[in-house]
Amino acid sequence: MARAESSATPAGPCRARFQNAVVESNGEGKLRLRCTLENAGGAAWREHSVPADGGGGENGKAMIGPVRLGYQVFDARTGRRVMDGGRTPLGEDWMPGEARPIVAEIALPPGEGLYRIVVSPVQEEVAWFYERGSEFLEIEVSATPERVDVRRVRRATRSRERARRLVQLLARFLGYPARSLLRHRSLIASMVRRDVVGRYRGSVGGAFWTVIHPLLLMIAYYFVFAVVLRVRFGAGQGSGDFVFYFLCGMLPWLAFSEAVGRSPNVVLEHSNFVKRVVFPLEILPLNLTLTGLVTEFFALLIFFAALLGTGRGLDWTAAYFPLILVPQLLLTAGLCWFLAALGVFLRDIGQIMGFVLTVWFFVTPICYPASALPEAWLWLFEKNPMYTIVEAYRAVFLENTPPSATSLAVLWAVAAAAFWFGYAWFYKVRKSFADLI
Repeated sequence: MARAESSATPAGPCRARFQNAVVESNGEGKLRLRCTLENAGGAAWREHSVPADGGGGENGKAMIGPVRLGYQVFDARTGRRVMDGGRTPLGEDWMPGEARPIVAEIALPPGEGLYRIVVSPVQEEVAWFYERGSEFLEIEVSATPERVDVRRVRRATRSRERARRLVQLLARFLGYPARSLLRHRSLIASMVRRDVVGRYRGSVGGAFWTVIHPLLLMIAYYFVFAVVLRVRFGAGQGSGDFVFYFLCGMLPWLAFSEAVGRSPNVVLEHSNFVKRVVFPLEILPLNLTLTGLVTEFFALLIFFAALLGTGRGLDWTAAYFPLILVPQLLLTAGLCWFLAALGVFLRDIGQIMGFVLTVWFFVTPICYPASALPEAWLWLFEKNPMYTIVEAYRAVFLENTPPSATSLAVLWAVAAAAFWFGYAWFYKVRKSFADLI
């Protein structure tokens, strides 16, 4: 037995209100509904047809008819209407504001299933009341050949149902990426480990290339910008200060560029997962994001060792680091999802992204101070999320100041939007991958 949950009822014509609704099983494939039904509209209900002008009711009230209580059965999984049920007569005329008890029998389709039943008055050959905004009863049942379980009975309106489904859609949209990450965390960890170790398998350096490669890259950039071009980050600063500012800017860029640069081809490289087995393809771009994080972790060790070795140390502002790292990962994952899906449809995107990342690197103040950017165009460069991330890294690690709260808030908003919209795009088009690979 189940009782209805309450909800508000909109005012207006052709309205009904349900009270004290109770639904219980009444034999195989049948339910019995007992409730109090109120005419909450501005017209009297008649059992039989009324004149075309709708007049002639008691005290000059408008009338509609014939009006009976009916129900429709929908498949709860697909939303498809399965059947229109029988009608329960209302008896004598019901005037506006009048409420009476009523008992109705509900028959379910044969066989088992999950059903959503809508119970509402219906003006025959005109419209169901619930289609015109009236309150209705929604009954959720699970049926098997042996029994029928009533899961929930609630009062609702179509507007409230649309709002509820929108909330459910948003909850699924926001929760699916995190749920996928948690569900497949062991598989993700295994694939990231194999990617890091397998990338240099057979080489003399082995996994140490994870440290050696970013270190050699940093040395090369240092030679070009600090030694040859003599770039400095402030008046009176030498090449030693340049090293720290440069390394600090490279930390987020290493993780970001590695993941984003590989993402357009990640689905193509794992085409066997697309065609032959059931595999959670959405974790492939996540693997790239976490692999890039591993590279940044080793670069961080080098950076921290250099800070401690020169006596600079870390200030309390380093505690802000997680507030910068999280949106960095969200932004990277969102772009990886988007580019991984786009790379299936446009194979040239991998080559294009190589050029884009080169330009992106040089418009981000990594090898030079932000003060070197044209002041008239500084507002445009600040829209670059990597600009915000690099400046925040330097603020907390080198300048011992908290990052800009406004810039950090904007970064979080942009990163969260990129994360969920990137996932939504990947999720929407992934069914097409098998036909294109």
